[in-house]
Amino acid sequence: MAKGDNADLFGNRFLTVPAPSETFPEEGMAATDAMRLLDVDLAMEGDPQRNLATFVTTWMEPEAQRIIAENLHRNFIDHAEYPISAEIEQRCVRMLADLFNAPGRTTGCRTQGSSEAIMLGALSLKWKWRERRRAANLSVDRPNLVFGGDVHVVWEKFCRYFDVEPRIVPLAEGKYTIGPEDVEPHLDENTIGVVAVLGTTFTGHKDDVVGIDKLLQDVRKERDLDIPIHVDGASGAFVWPFLYPDSKWDFRLEQVRSINVSGHKYGLVYPGIGWLVFRKESDLPKDLVFHENYLGKTDATFTLNFSTGASMVLAQYYNFVRLGRQGYTYVMKMLQENAHVLADNLRSSGRFEVIGSDLEQLPLVAFRLAGKHAYDESDVAWQLSAERGWMVPAYTLPPNAERVKIMRALVKETLSREQIDRLSQDIEDACRTLDGKGATHEIERAQVKRGTGY
Repeated sequence: MAKGDNADLFGNRFLTVPAPSETFPEEGMAATDAMRLLDVDLAMEGDPQRNLATFVTTWMEPEAQRIIAENLHRNFIDHAEYPISAEIEQRCVRMLADLFNAPGRTTGCRTQGSSEAIMLGALSLKWKWRERRRAANLSVDRPNLVFGGDVHVVWEKFCRYFDVEPRIVPLAEGKYTIGPEDVEPHLDENTIGVVAVLGTTFTGHKDDVVGIDKLLQDVRKERDLDIPIHVDGASGAFVWPFLYPDSKWDFRLEQVRSINVSGHKYGLVYPGIGWLVFRKESDLPKDLVFHENYLGKTDATFTLNFSTGASMVLAQYYNFVRLGRQGYTYVMKMLQENAHVLADNLRSSGRFEVIGSDLEQLPLVAFRLAGKHAYDESDVAWQLSAERGWMVPAYTLPPNAERVKIMRALVKETLSREQIDRLSQDIEDACRTLDGKGATHEIERAQVKRGTGY
């Protein structure tokens, strides 16, 4: 039997043929071979169950996975062909508006994660500012947007892409969020809005939304400037309503006009799904809505993307009706309890200082080494990955707190109490190794990722 016949018989040709990587392959391969080729490649990646860096959901119930798998072929944007998918999107928007305490009828949309939602929300701020300025016969040449150094990089992208001046409030050691006293000096007649973060990627805390709202109400009365707030709730807007229901950050505050949230984070849906919700329908400028005659039906569209799968919208709705307020509250409290256990374990080791665990916070633990050592947090992250495969990021904070280096462990549904205890022990073991050998080699340290968005 020829070698090629053996490959056809046993389905293992991919083992001896280099994976296509530079040129488009001339020939295909058997379905089993292609599947195994990918499986073998992906086996070399990190284990998502031990990835404590990412906010993104890494587990869903089998029933949700079935809904996703059975609807991968459904193009969400084709509303004429798939009107039920469009209706389910709007059901989710109405449920979120209710969750965020919108005062009445409103509008919103699904997006490709919070990045698109932020772009659309910020564009709305710019367009509404321009409307107000033109109505008063004033210049629209120099818009600016105020936000803290605790925001995701997408806010700086928006400013660069859409020609808005970023007015970034720097952080400081021991102060990792912003409040009204930080925002006030940056406000003027060209300010299109202020961004408040609910659950920062750095330490998991929230900006002082209540204080910023009061400041902006005073500015409106005293200086006749109506400056809105956009709440970036990418991580926190599926946490605060359930863990801190009495904490005001949403549409209960008068100047909050729009909120984004990532369904694929603590919304408990696989990537990528995000949401944008407005306080009132009038907060969405009409000029940003396109009415498209597509496939025999005129649809109103407000997105940066067009074709996209309906699966994650359906999976989000599944979670809403499956869990409800009661279920989401249970899940978030379970995650919070495990985060508290991990924080207690780290404190009791005597090696670490836990940052801000007595404040309202996402289910995570932000921590740093206590005292002086021959190694730092990046070394611990490397050693922990090398010994046990845990992916726990170590990174410096934004200016002017860049001298502060911390580690951050996200607690999600996949992290059980048993794993919390194992992680705590593995961190202790990694430190013991470093006690003996000292800091990792420069080559090793160069391989540690320091960003918070990977």
